[in-house]
Amino acid sequence: MATNPIPPVNLELYKKRKPWAIVFSIVVLIIVVSLRKLHIDTDYNFKWLAAFHSTLNALTAIGLLIAYYYIKMVKDISKHKAWMIANMIFSALFLLSYIVYHLTTPETRYCHEGMIRILYFILLISHVVLAAIILPIILFTFLNAYTGQIELHRNMARWAFPIWLYIAITGPILYLMLRNCF
Repeated sequence: MATNPIPPVNLELYKKRKPWAIVFSIVVLIIVVSLRKLHIDTDYNFKWLAAFHSTLNALTAIGLLIAYYYIKMVKDISKHKAWMIANMIFSALFLLSYIVYHLTTPETRYCHEGMIRILYFILLISHVVLAAIILPIILFTFLNAYTGQIELHRNMARWAFPIWLYIAITGPILYLMLRNCF
């Protein structure tokens, strides 16, 4: 039996929050794309943030699997919801860390040759492309659940979950592959 009853559908709240999700997604995309052109000089070394946001990605991957377990296996909506909120927090902290890191730290170039280099760039390109499109999908999946539109939430989650999980797993893998190049 599911815990915490499903919230009632609130389309008015959805209509109020939808523009914010769209604007936030667009602003974040513009900021992230602009990071290659922007740089802030600082005396403080922010290189440690690469390990920090890689850790946040790993925590998100674990949290996504736990949330999936609670909704699919145990049918515990309240624990699923709590873990999804934790994943949103991990991802928000990741985004802040990622922006600060790329604003303050010179780009690290991949330093290995051969097949591992090809694998790295395949993972990197797929990771970046999927990361660019996932934010609005995550936000609307969350918004659908928050406003009680559970069937829409389920339909979107079928796409959001594997993409978000892939990004959360490949982030730390890419960091480990790049680590010796710092």
